[in-house]
Amino acid sequence: MVGLEFYKMSGHGNDFILVDNWEKQVGEADMPSLTRAVCHRRYGVGADGMIFIEEGPDEVDFAWRFFNSDGSEAEMCGNGGRCAARFAYLLGIAPTEMMFQTLAGVIRAEVTPETVKIQLTPPSEAEMDCVVDVSGQTMRFCTINTGVPHAVTWVDDVDGLPVQEIGRVVRFHPHFMPAGTNADFVQVLGEDFLAIRTYERGVEDETLACGTGCVAAALLSALKGLVESPTRIVTRGGEELRVHFTMHDGVFTDVFLEGPVRVICSGALGPDIMFEGV
Repeated sequence: MVGLEFYKMSGHGNDFILVDNWEKQVGEADMPSLTRAVCHRRYGVGADGMIFIEEGPDEVDFAWRFFNSDGSEAEMCGNGGRCAARFAYLLGIAPTEMMFQTLAGVIRAEVTPETVKIQLTPPSEAEMDCVVDVSGQTMRFCTINTGVPHAVTWVDDVDGLPVQEIGRVVRFHPHFMPAGTNADFVQVLGEDFLAIRTYERGVEDETLACGTGCVAAALLSALKGLVESPTRIVTRGGEELRVHFTMHDGVFTDVFLEGPVRVICSGALGPDIMFEGV
């Protein structure tokens, strides 16, 4: 993998390594181990996940393979999808309005000078108010799959919550197995304005932002009558994402996630990237 070119990009502090893999420089069998090495924040470049852009079916502009930092492959990632869209546009792989294939389905995206907006696949039917025992404490969660599974709860003070401690328990809780879940903690800040913190499955830590988590929080909050579309959501990284949706009789359509994307750096992997201890 020496000399493999990459971009590092960030969506609200949710950071990713992106590779143009059109010519199959990286084989499928090597993707998990390479992801673990490259995403390591001490011995690698450092990121929440790694995205390989590849040729897709004729009806889309490209396909992706998305891996969490632990090497597990995920169906979808909202901020990763927004980074992938801008990456594909910058490299001339796709026009400003594009479609790309993910394990969750076909994603539509639009790149503008200021933001990247993606349309997510239709969410699953929500499960409302399931009671879960978390370390001896009863907590109430609502669940929905917005490309990946999310369990959302509402709190009075999201800043003071021990998200890493609680999130790890929720992520592996028997109620959400065998797939496990992302755990989202949401505070209502005002009319159509939320704050969120997320413990991400696959990263196994709190991240500065989670796009599919923001979408889950907005949709479930709408079902509870707390917000309408568009919903502003401030992430742990301190920036705002917008979630757009249409809701009719509890069914969601036209679900979009919108916000800026930053190119942090580009480069090529060196000879010591595959550190044996990682």
